[in-house]
Amino acid sequence: MTTTPDRTPPPVDTEEARLAVGRPATHAAGLKAVQVSLTRAVKQMGVVKSARNLLTLNQVDGFDCMSCAWPDPQDHRHTAEFCENGAKAVSWEGQRETVGAEFFATHPISVLERQTEYWLERQGRLTEPMVRRGGSDRYEPISWEDAFALVASHLQRLDGPDEALFYTSGRASNEAAFVYQLFARAFGTNNLPDCSNMCHESTSVGLARTIGIGKGSVSLQDLHEADLIVISGQNPGTNHPRMLSALEIAKQNGARIIAINPLREAGLLAFDNPQKPKGLAGLGTSLADRYLQIRSNGDLALWQAIGHLLLARGVADTSFIERHTVGFEDWAAHVKDLDWDAVLAATGLARAEIEAVADMFASSQRIVHCWAMGITQHRNAVATISEFVNVALLQGMIGKPGAGLCPVRGHSNVQGDRTMGIWEKSPDSFLDALGAEFGFEPPREHGHDAAAAVRALRDGRAKVFVGLGGNFASAMSDTHVTEAALRSAALTVQISTKLNRSHLAAGRDALILPTLGRTEKDLTGGLVQRVTVEDSMSAVHASRGRSEPAGPLLRSEVDILCGIAHATLGDRHEIPWTDFAADYSRIRESIGRVVPGCEAYDEKISRRGGFTLPHPPRDTRTFPTAAGKAVFTVSPLEVLTVPEGRLVLQTLRSHDQFNTTIYGLDDRYRGIHSGRRVVFVSAADLAELGLADGDRVDLVSEWEDGVERRADDFRLVSYDTPKGCIAAYYPETNPLIPLDSQALESGTPTSKWVVVRLVPRG
Repeated sequence: MTTTPDRTPPPVDTEEARLAVGRPATHAAGLKAVQVSLTRAVKQMGVVKSARNLLTLNQVDGFDCMSCAWPDPQDHRHTAEFCENGAKAVSWEGQRETVGAEFFATHPISVLERQTEYWLERQGRLTEPMVRRGGSDRYEPISWEDAFALVASHLQRLDGPDEALFYTSGRASNEAAFVYQLFARAFGTNNLPDCSNMCHESTSVGLARTIGIGKGSVSLQDLHEADLIVISGQNPGTNHPRMLSALEIAKQNGARIIAINPLREAGLLAFDNPQKPKGLAGLGTSLADRYLQIRSNGDLALWQAIGHLLLARGVADTSFIERHTVGFEDWAAHVKDLDWDAVLAATGLARAEIEAVADMFASSQRIVHCWAMGITQHRNAVATISEFVNVALLQGMIGKPGAGLCPVRGHSNVQGDRTMGIWEKSPDSFLDALGAEFGFEPPREHGHDAAAAVRALRDGRAKVFVGLGGNFASAMSDTHVTEAALRSAALTVQISTKLNRSHLAAGRDALILPTLGRTEKDLTGGLVQRVTVEDSMSAVHASRGRSEPAGPLLRSEVDILCGIAHATLGDRHEIPWTDFAADYSRIRESIGRVVPGCEAYDEKISRRGGFTLPHPPRDTRTFPTAAGKAVFTVSPLEVLTVPEGRLVLQTLRSHDQFNTTIYGLDDRYRGIHSGRRVVFVSAADLAELGLADGDRVDLVSEWEDGVERRADDFRLVSYDTPKGCIAAYYPETNPLIPLDSQALESGTPTSKWVVVRLVPRG
């Protein structure tokens, strides 16, 4: 039954007025996680729908979690194969309240703009297409056919195809992603920015140039079999909770774990597995054997020091190096001449701590190295990831059981989207295959990534923005610039499940096109349709929702995209848009002929658990680089300095958050309740700056362009973090990061190195 929530806009600062701070947790998950998951599910979905959705979540014949991209076990799956945040994501999507014409009739854009991200998304599921025309202050209903015609008319009158931008979120299925990139290229552009540009693009660049493929080289079984696991710049307890089960298995098998992170996070300290009585009783598994509280951006220096020490300990796998790598001599000469003073200044660690970690490496035969955005969102992120690879190559830790590189992706199908061709720089081999399959010549000039897309809109070089899922306005850096750029567009199109900030940063014409969620039945074309996704470890599997759609007008992503494409291109190139929408297996047949490793795609995804894409470094120790071997790389050791009285801010998620989606206002593991505008600061920094826990401040960032950027009214929280390093939640802090502050080579926003000063309120 559809219900209507209380939609009275809250008074200003009501949420933050309730903010409370308690003690951070020392264990992740456990009984509390179960209680939170089930209570929220029943409240938002009801008992019956909760049971149906949660018991089919991540099951072989069910639907894939729309949250993180952690892989599913192949051999045994629990009846409840989900984590707390997965349950939150399902409850958020399955919410009974709806948002349609009646809502928009009483909520003009100018009123909605004043609401928080949390308030907007909790209003309910979008259920009918809406249009804002000619800069009006309101959205009003529109038919699907008229919506498609409006998109087509805008695209057809552009001066050129590169004036259109086609953005993709990681929640899109492989089928939708393939159709989307096909439409963009048949239209004539490679402008395919996506959410990976903002998170793991540094990983893709760093791995591609060193091992020849921009994906991790491990399986879930490798993690279980490792005798040393290193976790850098990652908080699995909040961002990838099911990873904790894999770490628990590894610990039971004798593995040691090194955690490297500025903040002491509960999910790296201990895990109370709610699947086991021991975990429910709070008698969980200790995780990190060593915890290095490194200073922000100290990782490159740390890993050069580890390489230096391992060379001195004589543990190089000389056979592997000689047979499978190039560049070893230059790299070895570089790290042998190590500046220890620079290392200690950059990391904030004692040399004895680094020596102890090097001893753990030297005594281990099977090492897996995991990392996430605490690494990728730095200016020198690609160099740092290349240094991870150097150390792995030194010990021959690629292409052997229980060892390898494990970048942990943050969104359920962001890796699959890239595999399907969502990339502004797809190689000629992919474009050749695409052109041969559909009988046209795809454009070859590289397109815009996410930051370049904003610049193109800002500068008037792009006029149409289409967003397949996500919340681009809140995900991108330099929020005010990004929102203004979107508002300058002639047309913005958002294909969405929930109301968010991007719908309010609307072009002169704007469309909201509501789509089915991952949990819902897809009966497009009169068939029971299924889609596919790829996880962080290159495993591809099917997903099929079981719940009734939130409204009768909802269409699938594939159906919407094929409708827009057919309205825009008609029969150009004779691409069968109508057939694709009617039967997704037709899309998979084309995927099998275009995408490497996906031959007989429809047949492979019918197997239990799907299939794993080929990965030459992992499978055969072959490296598809220009040199034909894995590449040792040399990077200068940098020590970033901060002016006196300034601190380095890293942006991060709360525990009640997934990407820009705010499920609630608590961060249980860090002791935060009923609020989000907090800054975690060390006691030493508070004392030095003459501030105190509980004071309220404005954050002001300082950059070389001379422009000061502000985020106002945050509460200081004394926290265990290295001196000089502070942290706060995004998207509230995204306005502090300039659009042009990007990682070298990859273009990822530098969200983990933001120099700020704290200005007391008043």
